[in-house]
Amino acid sequence: MTICLLMLGLAAWPWLGYPVWLWLLGQISPKDLKQRQEAFDNDSLPSVSVVVSAFNEADVIKEKLQNILALDYPKSKIDCLVISDASDDGTDEIVAAFDAPNIRLARTAQRRGKSAGLTTFVPECQQDIVVFTDANAIFQSDAIQHLVKHFSDSKVGYVVGQQKYVQSAGDQVSESEGLYWKYETMLKRWESRVDSVVGGDGAIYAIRRDLFKPLRDDDINDFTNPLQIIQNGYRGVYEPNAICFEHVAGSFGGEYQRKVRIVNRSFRALVRERGAANPFCTGLFAFHLVSHKVLRWFTAFFLLAAWVISGSYALAGQNTIAVILFAAQTFFYAVASMGLVERLRQYRLISVPFYFCLGNLASANGILLYCIGRKFTTWNPDRVRTEVQQ
Repeated sequence: MTICLLMLGLAAWPWLGYPVWLWLLGQISPKDLKQRQEAFDNDSLPSVSVVVSAFNEADVIKEKLQNILALDYPKSKIDCLVISDASDDGTDEIVAAFDAPNIRLARTAQRRGKSAGLTTFVPECQQDIVVFTDANAIFQSDAIQHLVKHFSDSKVGYVVGQQKYVQSAGDQVSESEGLYWKYETMLKRWESRVDSVVGGDGAIYAIRRDLFKPLRDDDINDFTNPLQIIQNGYRGVYEPNAICFEHVAGSFGGEYQRKVRIVNRSFRALVRERGAANPFCTGLFAFHLVSHKVLRWFTAFFLLAAWVISGSYALAGQNTIAVILFAAQTFFYAVASMGLVERLRQYRLISVPFYFCLGNLASANGILLYCIGRKFTTWNPDRVRTEVQQ
C-alpha cells in the first residue's frame, strides 16, 4: 500500500499541494514585483515587433491586424511581422492588401511548421522586444504597454500575458477550459511572485530579441525559449494586465488533440532543455518546473497505478484502507465517464471530473506518442470566430 499512497501523493501534488506551496512561499519571501507603469516614458519605450504565426487564417487575420494597428503604443516603435506557413486560403493576400508600412509579410515556400518559420524570420526583426501571438488572439489596447514595462528590469528575460477565453453560451468545452485557465492563471501569478512563471503562452508573451534562439521544427516555442532564457540566468514574469482574448478550440475532439500535441512537444522540449530541471542550474525554478509540468503530465500514469494496486489489495481483502481507496477511485471514474453523454456535461459535478480525466488522458497520450517517436511540426487550426468586446 505504500506504493499506492505514493502514487496518489504524486498525482495530487501538482493539482493540490503545489498551489498551497506557492501560496505559502509567497507569504514568506515574495519577489519585488511592483508595477512599472512609469518605468518608461514615450521616448524611452522599447521598440516592439509583434510576430503572428499563421497557416490558413483568412477568417481571422484581418481582425488581428486591425487590432494590432489600433494598439495603444507609439506607431514609430511597433511593427508587425506575419509569418505565413505556405498558406493557400487567401491569408497572404489579405495581409499584403493592408496599406500599413509597419505590417510585413514573410512566407515560407513550403509548409514546415510554426517553429521553422520563427527560426527563419525572427532573426530579421530589428526591434528590442519580440511579442509572439496567435492569429485569433485579440489584444486589449494597452496589452503591449503592460508587457514591456517589466523589461526595465535587466533581469527579466520574458513576460507572459493573460489569455482570456471567450465562451459561447452552453459550450461545455469552453466553460471547462475557462475553469482550467482560471486555475492556471492563479499558478502563474503565484509563480511570478516567488520566482519565475513556468513557460510562456503562445497567445501573448514577449522576450528580449537577443535572447531568441533557433528552434528545431518540432520545438514548441513558448516553452522551449523560456526554458533557454531561464538557463541563461534571466527571470520570467507574469503580467495579468496584459490581456488577450481567444476562443477555445471549436470542437471537443479539436481540444483533445490540441492538448495531446502540446504535451508531446513540451515533453520533447524539456528533454532537450533538461538543464532547466537541474536545481544546481536554475534553483527553485527546477522544482516548480517539475511540480507544475512534469508531474501533471504523468498524473494519469500515477492514478492508474494507484487504482490497480489498491484494487489488487481490495480484491484480496487484505486492507480496509485499500478497499476505501479503490471504491473512491472507481466511483470518481464512474462519475467522470458519465460525461461521455453530452447532455450530462452541463452539470459541473460531472463535467469537472470528466474534463480532468480527459485532460490527463490527453497528457498520457502525448507522452506515449513521444516514446514511440511521434513528432508534431504542423497542424490545422481549429477556429471559432467570436466578436470580442474590449
